[in-house]
Amino acid sequence: MAKRGGFPGGMPGNMNNLMKQAQRMQKQMEEQAKELEDQVYEATAGGGVVKVTISGKKEVMSVHLDPEVVDPDDIEMLEDLIMAATNEALRMQEEDQNTKMSKITGGMGGLGGFPF
Repeated sequence: MAKRGGFPGGMPGNMNNLMKQAQRMQKQMEEQAKELEDQVYEATAGGGVVKVTISGKKEVMSVHLDPEVVDPDDIEMLEDLIMAATNEALRMQEEDQNTKMSKITGGMGGLGGFPF
């Protein structure tokens, strides 16, 4: 008579190990996410005349403008420099996050490599 429930061939042990591994990975990802939130990223534009600092939460913490870049007749250039520095800081944060998370997930991507 066949057993009801369970998995043939010792599968419950493997499933248990898989669940434990997933829980460990989830805990590591939560810890890494917290660490990433505490990081600070700084980027410059225009040879350093515009500096933007963001947090790991992707919030702008500060914008520093060198007085020489403030030209009332060329506001567009200043806006472009601020945008460029901000985008670079955000790119740095994203790259750091992806690198650190992929170390935990083994590069599986997505939700632990599952297609859903």
